[in-house]
Parts: sequence; C-alpha cells; structure tokens
Amino acid sequence: MRPLEGTTVVSLEQAIAAPYASRHLADLGARVIKLERPGVGDFARGYDTRVAGLSSHFVWTNRSKESLTLDIKDPRGLDVARRLLSSADVFLQNLAPGATARAGLGAAELQHANPRLVVCDISGYGIGGPYESMKAYDLMVQAEAGLLSVTGTPEEVAKVGISVSDIAAGMYAYSSILAALLERGRTGRGAHLDVSMLEATVEWMGFPLYYAYDGAEPPPRAGAAHATIYPYGPWTAGDGVVVMMAIQNEREWQRFCDRFLGDASLATREEYASNSARNHHREQLGAVIAARFARLTGEEATRMLAEVPVAHARVSTMAEVWDHPQLAARGRWHRVATPAGEVPSLAPPGPVTGAPRMDPVPELGQHTRTILSELGYAEAEVDALAADGVV
Repeated sequence: MRPLEGTTVVSLEQAIAAPYASRHLADLGARVIKLERPGVGDFARGYDTRVAGLSSHFVWTNRSKESLTLDIKDPRGLDVARRLLSSADVFLQNLAPGATARAGLGAAELQHANPRLVVCDISGYGIGGPYESMKAYDLMVQAEAGLLSVTGTPEEVAKVGISVSDIAAGMYAYSSILAALLERGRTGRGAHLDVSMLEATVEWMGFPLYYAYDGAEPPPRAGAAHATIYPYGPWTAGDGVVVMMAIQNEREWQRFCDRFLGDASLATREEYASNSARNHHREQLGAVIAARFARLTGEEATRMLAEVPVAHARVSTMAEVWDHPQLAARGRWHRVATPAGEVPSLAPPGPVTGAPRMDPVPELGQHTRTILSELGYAEAEVDALAADGVV
C-alpha cells in the first residue's frame, strides 16, 4: 500500500507549481483529479511539443492523474466542483489570487461544507500585502527574491535554468499538505495553507541573505564558481573538457596541493591558508590551478582528483543525463504512458520498497465521464453538460 492511497486530491492547477505538488502526492498513491478548462486545458499543455508532440512541462508534472474538464464559471460546473470537494481530502489551486474565492471555492466556504478538507493556495506573493494581486511568473519571482542578483557573471545577471521558484513553491505545498494531513489525523480538522512563491524562494536564499547581514556586501556573481568558497567551480583541461571541482575544508586543501598541484607548501602559505584568504586571492591562486589543469586531459584530471580524493564532476549534457550510469545502475528510469505513447520517467526520489507509481499522463478530459458518473450524474446529464461546454 502506498502512503496516500485512499486520499483524494482535487487540483485546480496550471503551469508548474501546483501540478508539481500534486504529482508528488500522486506518486505517494493519492487520487489526483485535475480540473481543466474545457477545450484547452492547463495552458502548460501548449508550452512546447518536444515529447512526441506533447509538452515537456506537462509530461513532467502530470503523470498518475485524472483529467476532468470543467467550467467553474458556469453554475453547473461549480456544482460539480463542490460535489467533488464535499468528500475530498485536499483542494490545491494556483489560479490568480482571489479567483477561487470569487468563484465560490474559497477556503472558508469549502471547509464549512467539509471541515476535514485541507485547502492549499499557491500564489506568487501570498494572501494580503501590497504585492498580492501582482502577476508572478517564475522569472519575476526570481528577480523579486534577489536570486538574480547573485546569479550570473560579474557583468550580467542570469536566471536559473529551471523554474526554481515554481518548484520551490510546489515542494513547500507538498510538504505542508502532508503535514496538514498528519495533523488532521489527530484533530479531525482540515487546514488552510497559503504558499507563496516569493517566500519559498527567499527561504532558499538564506546563505546570501545572512552573508549580506546588517548591510554587509552580498556574495558576488561568480558564474559557475562558488561565490565565497575557493577553489570551487569549473576548470578547463588541456583538451577543452570542463571539470567541476570543489574544496570544502582545510584537510582537502592540503591533500589537493600535495597530490594534484604537486606543491604541498602552497597549503600553508599565508595568502592560501584559509578559505577566506583563498577567496580574497582567488585571481592569483586561480592562475596556478588553471595552469595545472591545462597540462592534463579531462580524463587525467578527473582520475587524479579521484585519487586525492576531491569532489569533482563532469558538466553533463541533457543527453548524458538520460544515459547517466548512476541512474541506470540504480534502476531509476521507468516507463510511463502518455497520449503519444510510452516515454521514460524518473522514479520519485526517496522510496526504496515497492514499485513506484508511474501511471499515465492523461489526455484532456479523459476521465470526465467516469468521475461524473461516480458523482451520480446520469449519462444524459453528462451529454447535456458536454454539449453546453460545461465539461
């Protein structure tokens, strides 16, 4: 039995944050009913066509769900949603701030009818405050949270290459819902959760915030290198292969100087004897390290770093990640069905017993008739709702 079997999640979701949270709940066995707009669905379905004609974002975040098309602006569609939520365990949504409350699906109203319901609202900036109604796409929140200010090169800021603010909010929604379900097991009452993309991202900004505490200078933008630990970042071998390498403590630094650089005395020189000193003199020390890498091939460098030993990694391409030997050895790739056929899908991180849940990515509205039948709608009623574009 999976931990959330018997738990029903109704998700009025779009894009990444809420779909990512609900997919993780589905991974644990929850029944996730995804409410989508009739005819068009979650707009993430149209982001691209990279997975055999399907959207890469959608395939990633929507396996193991059921798709119910529903127009909640129509009173008949709203009635369907309320019937579903009257017996559901979780309601998760990331529409525009206030949209569900205006539609008649606000937390207070839903929990009056179903006191055990856990309601989780995800938004860019949270309920209340001067930013409540601002549009909040991932890049906007990365900017507001200060993430862009510490990411990139000294000359130019850069966004993180994935939707990190969406993902952060999704993961806090996921963990908060699990906690609320545990609490409900003791109290019998649901909870109202208010997850903000801004707050989720700022929580992850703890190091640079405290580094810049009380008006101190923030960590500089350092490209792929660590901003304040040195040496820690990319080095180019003589054959052009880029090797990532990191020194985390003085013991590693001493061994690195002796076994890789071939000069044990460097470790005790005043300008390199501590991380703070190395970071302050990174330009001159960098020249020494770069010269050593330039005399080696990428394969030679990684072999020597492993012998030190020092943490190191290759800079993998997407093709290399698909074929990563560690993921293959641990059997992490499975198959999931989609409307375009089976595709590989990574098993959820964490569980080690039992087969992972890898149920299909749904077609738009694939489960509408089944779900409405479960709610007691006759076939003729469903036909009428479909004819009117309500489902």
